[in-house]
Amino acid sequence: MKVVTPTSSLEPPLLRYRNREIRGADLVLIESLASRGLTRSQLFRAVCEAWGWWQGNGKPSIQGCQDLLLRLAERGHISLPPRQRRPPSRRELPVLPLDLVPLAWLPVRDPEADLDSLSVRPIAPEERLGWRFFMARHHYLGACPIVGEHLLYAAFLGSELVALLGWAGAALQAPLRDGYIGWDEPTKRLRLKLVANNIRFLVLPWVRVKHLASKVLATNLRRLSADWQKSWGHPVWMAETFVDTSRFRGTCYRAANWLYLGHTAGRSRHANRYPRNGVPKALFVYPLRRHAARALCTAAESIS
Repeated sequence: MKVVTPTSSLEPPLLRYRNREIRGADLVLIESLASRGLTRSQLFRAVCEAWGWWQGNGKPSIQGCQDLLLRLAERGHISLPPRQRRPPSRRELPVLPLDLVPLAWLPVRDPEADLDSLSVRPIAPEERLGWRFFMARHHYLGACPIVGEHLLYAAFLGSELVALLGWAGAALQAPLRDGYIGWDEPTKRLRLKLVANNIRFLVLPWVRVKHLASKVLATNLRRLSADWQKSWGHPVWMAETFVDTSRFRGTCYRAANWLYLGHTAGRSRHANRYPRNGVPKALFVYPLRRHAARALCTAAESIS
């Protein structure tokens, strides 16, 4: 049953999260639901139902709600139910899916490799552990949980795994991107879900193939919007990414015809948790349809 709680528009918001302003009445609702003896997972689902907080595929936005409620608890605004203790696992080590974890990592160093044999596909559910394993081991940002709408990909040269990619919802605050599109705040709130952020791109460290990275990006972009539509119920019209130029030059994005918009101010909403992310980064965007910026700036156009 949906719980309706009146919220005064005059009451100042405590914070804004994913385009939702959190006010005192929202805290009262959360505390009321928590007082019913719910577990944390049950509470997250109940809050999603009370707020009508759904993903594009019709499922409750559990991960986003969990992230928000944990932040509110950290700031002392609410009290969450105690964590449930998980029973000890019978396995000391997880069994990694062999589709994404080769038994022998042989070097792939063919400068003249046939890139026509390249394929990029979404990973299967049973391959997520392997994807996270590689990111945790070989990507400087690691494999932290991805909240909200996202897609994970694997790239193969013939039958050899050569790269992994991850896409998620667009950054909420990106003034360079907003200025390029011409967004005002209300239109951005409506259209932000139509931009996907390339949050991870890993060419495996033993792979050395000329032009491979830009080819992987281009191949992935050709199918990204259709895959997003299939998984989340709507397309994406533009891709974005943030490149730490203290580590990388962004060469593969430039080679794949991404547009460089400039460097960010270096702020990060997770700076307290991941301080190394709070550095200026180069922002690149790539349109996935004709006149993408114009379409994103027109709130009246239907999403199709």
